[in-house]
Order: sequence, then structure tokens, then C-alpha cells
Amino acid sequence: MNKTKKLKILGVILTFFLTFPLHFLYNKLPCFLTSIIAPVNESIAEHMKILFGSILISGVIQKIIVKTKKLDINNVCISNFTAALVSIPIFLAMYLPVYNGVGENLPVTIIIMFIAIVIAEIISYLIMKKEDLKLENMAIIFAITVYVIFGLLTYFPLEHELFLDPITLIYGIKN
Repeated sequence: MNKTKKLKILGVILTFFLTFPLHFLYNKLPCFLTSIIAPVNESIAEHMKILFGSILISGVIQKIIVKTKKLDINNVCISNFTAALVSIPIFLAMYLPVYNGVGENLPVTIIIMFIAIVIAEIISYLIMKKEDLKLENMAIIFAITVYVIFGLLTYFPLEHELFLDPITLIYGIKN
């Protein structure tokens, strides 16, 4: 098995296990920073921060591995940013029909999240296999931009069912 495939398998495992602490981060450390990177309520939209963030954190770990072991792997940052971004519509495309049909089912949600992570990491792998795209530095700017959007939607949520906490019936962060 080549080094890129091993790195992406590690990425799937890291990402999946990072989703759990990220889910509870804001509850344990409620502050402005954690409200931007972790869900502040149980809405579907807020939970997309979990997917995005866990893939990015896993990507940072992968980048550190590539640098320290001097591996010849291209596009680590931009491929992981892309994976983080595409994981959101991939998850929603699978999750929303189930949620609208039968409601919340935690084991099914976890399985769908795992599948979304695997698909996103496959996309990341395909980008890593390409020649250097010269976009590595842009990945940081792109990630910051997405977190600004997450922050705006946390503090100024749309009045749409994706942003509604089904438990408290509140949109966004509780003031």
C-alpha cells in the first residue's frame, strides 16, 4: 500500500474519532472561539462544523506527518480543505432524506457521518495524487473564510429548519 493511501486511511480514522470531542467542545468550553468551531446547539447546520473541523484537524496532523517524515505527497492542505468542504453536502445528501423520513437516529447518523468522511477522504486522496496545484497557502485563507461564514450563521442564523435546534426550538446561539 502506498504512503498516500496509508495517510488517507489514517485521515479517516483520525477524523472519525475527532468528531466526538468536537461535538462537546462548546458545552465544555463555552466562548466565542469555540462557538465558531463547534456546534452551539443541536441543529443540523451547527453539526456541519463537526465534519468540517474534524477533517481540517486531521489534515493538519497529516501535514505534520508529511513534513516530519519528508514524504513526497502533493496538495495535502488543499486536498484536506476540499474534503472538509465537500463532506458537508455529501453528509446532507444522505442524512436529510433519513431525517425527514424517520427523524433523528443516532446510530444511523454516525454511520452516515462515517460514510461521508470516507467519501471526502477519497476525494482528498485523488487531489493528492495530482501534480502540485500551487494552492497550499490558499487553503488557510479558504478555511478561515468558511469559519467566518460559520460564525455569522451561528450568531445570525437563517430561519430555516436546518438552523433550528429541535430541542430548544431556538435558532443559533442562546444569548
